[in-house]
Amino acid sequence: MSGAQDKRSLFERFGRHINRGQIQYLRAGHLDVVEGERQGIRFKDPFTGKEMLDCFTSAGCFNVGRRNPEVIESLEEALETLDMGSHHLVSEHKIALAKELVRLAPGDLNRVVFASGGGEAVDCAIKLARGSTRRPKILATVKAYHGHTGFALSANGKEHYRKHFEPLMPGFSFLPFNDLEAMEAAAGDDTAAILVEPVQGEAGIFVASADYLRGLRRLCSDKGILLIFDEVQTGFGRTGKMFAAEHYDVVPDILAVAKSLGGGLFPNGAVLYRDAPPMADFVDADPLFHDTFGGGSDLGCRVSLAALRTLVKQDLPGRAARVGAVFKEELEEIQRENPKIIKEVRGLGLMLGIEYIHEFMGPMMSDALAKHGVFAAYSGNAPQVMRFMMPIVAVEEDVRAVAEAIRLAIRDMRTLLPLALPAARIPWVLRILNNERVQTVSFNALRSLEDLYRALCFWRRRDAP
Repeated sequence: MSGAQDKRSLFERFGRHINRGQIQYLRAGHLDVVEGERQGIRFKDPFTGKEMLDCFTSAGCFNVGRRNPEVIESLEEALETLDMGSHHLVSEHKIALAKELVRLAPGDLNRVVFASGGGEAVDCAIKLARGSTRRPKILATVKAYHGHTGFALSANGKEHYRKHFEPLMPGFSFLPFNDLEAMEAAAGDDTAAILVEPVQGEAGIFVASADYLRGLRRLCSDKGILLIFDEVQTGFGRTGKMFAAEHYDVVPDILAVAKSLGGGLFPNGAVLYRDAPPMADFVDADPLFHDTFGGGSDLGCRVSLAALRTLVKQDLPGRAARVGAVFKEELEEIQRENPKIIKEVRGLGLMLGIEYIHEFMGPMMSDALAKHGVFAAYSGNAPQVMRFMMPIVAVEEDVRAVAEAIRLAIRDMRTLLPLALPAARIPWVLRILNNERVQTVSFNALRSLEDLYRALCFWRRRDAP
């Protein structure tokens, strides 16, 4: 019991000094695990010894795997002579990373502004669009997620993220995703930019149609509007291409990237744009329009270069396409086996999602999967959708293991569904079941009963002759 007591103490101290609500949220879904030993696509809880297959990867930070040896080596070498460096000064390391980003970027995107992370990259992209066009309006999409910082928070297309902080930045409008006509109707002479994710992540893994993104490109070109792609989650191989934009042969005017650019080791982000009016003129006239203290650091650039070299050398985008196709086939087979539980499977590459019939099934499956060694999270914008975004170093054997865990988790969940599904037919009961606060309280109560049962079993075994 000492391991359990140590873990309980750790979580109590986390709740006391950092966030009690987060502990309750994690515990409700059996996600109160600790990342001890980390390697490849897995990590191990040091208190329980349980190995977890990471299917969340902090929303796509670990594309090249947990503790990638080449990335670690690059940081160790950099630490011998470098520190973060001054963010205002010229640096060979910044130049080297910018050149590689430009080389890999879609189309003619050939200039770079660094950022410390995804939210800041989106902030920078919006500032670049407004500053260079001198227009105020930004068109984003319903249920979009772009980060928790200033402009990015204002661009989030779900009230859940904005409501506590309003009034936010003015000039943002939200249109349905994949609805080109709505965008065309809303776009006008006052529109600076259209901001979209090629695949909506937090919203529930919704993939943009080719007609939609190509139509947005035509619309922006015709009206002098800048097209911004947020590829913070989709970039660097996740969808089976280096950038999701390549699936559509569409080149945005501005591309925001982060997360896996840091190799899962040292945070970094960037905004790519083209060296042409009006953006280049604006940046040259106001070079400090966006300042970052953490993005583009000397250490970060060395790590990011190593991550990009790994992606290219191992053709990880190609692997994501191949292994993702196998995984999607497995998930679609599971859907056919469980038509009354799974509504849809969708995604690109190794950015896939399962949508369940009801919202309350997402937290239930998160709980059930954790028991079978899979760390997966349901979408914040769509609790009925389970996201699977494992490191793209995964092989077929790994995705088949996850598929088997999903089958076992569904089997476990079926024991509760005979009660939950009939109750869900009653509208007011369904609202209660889908309420996140109710789910958190209920699952925490179940965890307490489980812990009590395990403790009793332990003491019985101990006292047995």
